[in-house]
This record gives sequence, structure tokens and C-alpha cells, in this order.
Amino acid sequence: MITVHHLENSRSLRVLWLLEELGLPYEIVHYKRDPVTMLAPESLRKIHPLGKAPILQDDDRVVAESGAILEYLLDHHGQGRFRPEPGAPGREAYQYWLHYAEGSLMPLLVMKLVFSRVPQSPMPFFIRPVARKISQGLNQGFLNPRLSDHLGFVERHLGEHAWFAGDDFSAADIQMSFPLQAAQARAPGEMPNIRAFIERLESRPAYRRAEERGGALKPLG
Repeated sequence: MITVHHLENSRSLRVLWLLEELGLPYEIVHYKRDPVTMLAPESLRKIHPLGKAPILQDDDRVVAESGAILEYLLDHHGQGRFRPEPGAPGREAYQYWLHYAEGSLMPLLVMKLVFSRVPQSPMPFFIRPVARKISQGLNQGFLNPRLSDHLGFVERHLGEHAWFAGDDFSAADIQMSFPLQAAQARAPGEMPNIRAFIERLESRPAYRRAEERGGALKPLG
């Protein structure tokens, strides 16, 4: 039996979604975020040493990292679905976007979230103006230009392709969903192709079933 250790409002919705697309039976163990830190609870460390979701258990196997979990599910249960075969058109694009999501785009969005919270963090009142200035400088001088470059890159790709790996929906689209949903919250702007892509994803029946079981995703802004 497949079990997903699922943290509310997190990347692990993608795992539930792929399981729904594949039509596989699974169980969910739900975890709540700490209301103050918004981090995963320490109880997840009993499943994996880093204590981060998602974590998938498939009988005696334990798999962490969302991209690795998606690949594991396709390797063992995919039956050729939701990714191009090796050597097929779109395979290299599939692999690129599958890794780009967490390797390039998501770190910038996480930094954006962290620095947006710095001025509101507890600190002596005389430090707050300095912290605010540093945060603004990093956003304006470093994060915003790079996010603009990356989101422009993605926007252009989606202007030429319906899906990230070509003409067919794939697990790369599932993997890219979370950073793009987060981008709408943390780096809003005119991104009609990204917006249309997210609307296509969120209208899929399997996505809706995943939300029903795991809870609606509300990226932290």
C-alpha cells in the first residue's frame, strides 16, 4: 500500500495529484504546520531524518523529495504514462523542467518569501528600519530582476507550447505547478500564459480530487 505523509498547503499536493492521475489507491497521513513558524512538525522526522514533506512509503520503501517521488511513481507504477519515453521528442524538455522547478525557480521564490517577512519579524525597534532597508535592497537589486528573467523565460515557453514537455501533459507540468502557483502570490504581474497554464492544471479532475483529499493549496504569500 502507498502512503503519503502529507503536509498541509505544501509541495506534497503534487504527489497526491500524480497518484490521482495514475488511478492508484493510497492512504494519507496528514500533518499540520506549526502556527508560528509555519514549518513542518517534528513528528515527520520519525519517517525521514530531514523531517520534510512530502514523504512516500511504498511497502518497505521510503522516498523523499517531490521530484524523486514523481519519478519513482512513474518508474514503478506509471506503465509509460505521463512522461515521454527515452529518446522520444520532449524527453529532454521533460527532464529539464522536472529539475528546473525546484533547482532554479523555487529557491528564488523561497528567498522572496523569507525576505518579505524580515521587516515583520520580532526585533528591537531601532533595528527594524535597517532590516527593512536590507530586505528592500535585496528584493529590488537581486531577487526581483532574477525572478523577472525566470518568469519571462517560462512565460515565453508557455506561449509556444501547451505543456512543458511538448504537446502532452506530463509529470513535468505537475512539478512546475507549485512554483508557478507560488509565483502568482509572491511575484504578481502580467503573466497571461502562466495564468492560463495554471487554470488548465487546476481544472483537471485529478487535481480537484487531490485537493479534496489533501486540502486546497494556498501558497504562502
